[in-house]
Amino acid sequence: MKNTLVILLFFAAGLLAGIFSLFPESLSGEQMTLYVLYLLLFLVGIGVGANKDTLKLLRSVNLRIFLIPLSVIIGTFLGTMVYSWFDETLTLRECWAVGSGFGYYSLSSVLIKEIAGESLGVIALLSNIIREIITLLLAPVLSRLFGHFAPISAGGATSMDTTLPIITRSTGTEYAAVSVFSGLVLTLLVPFLVPLIL
Repeated sequence: MKNTLVILLFFAAGLLAGIFSLFPESLSGEQMTLYVLYLLLFLVGIGVGANKDTLKLLRSVNLRIFLIPLSVIIGTFLGTMVYSWFDETLTLRECWAVGSGFGYYSLSSVLIKEIAGESLGVIALLSNIIREIITLLLAPVLSRLFGHFAPISAGGATSMDTTLPIITRSTGTEYAAVSVFSGLVLTLLVPFLVPLIL
């Protein structure tokens, strides 16, 4: 929860800095955002490649484990499709793009901003942060009401890192590997799905 609050504080600080023009114009340009995105993708690659446990997990995977991230993808797309029926300001494609961040706000919101503009980028950022907060706050309740895979599904891409501690506390350590695998698959799909949908 502390990490999420820190992220929200940085976002608020960025908003205030933008509103009051506290940074040079060159730092707020489109090129800078693109370079930060490239750096972020590079760092994600390093993180995945350097994690020996992740590579071991991929080697020992049972094909049925793919059903977890697949169900997250299907559930997210169905949920965002239903939402698009009630929100006349966003198209179905935009709703799917926002949903396909799967909680990975730092990457998906930048990608969406680059492709579709700042408004949809901010919606993606807030939507994915809310997804993480809901998982952090409600993982025990989700596990009790809907089963041990529910918090993993709710966490989406974050189930391999920020929400992993609360997920394992709610479901048991035997679900940690499933949670990491699901989060890893969804994290790797974000940079492909978002541009494909938009």
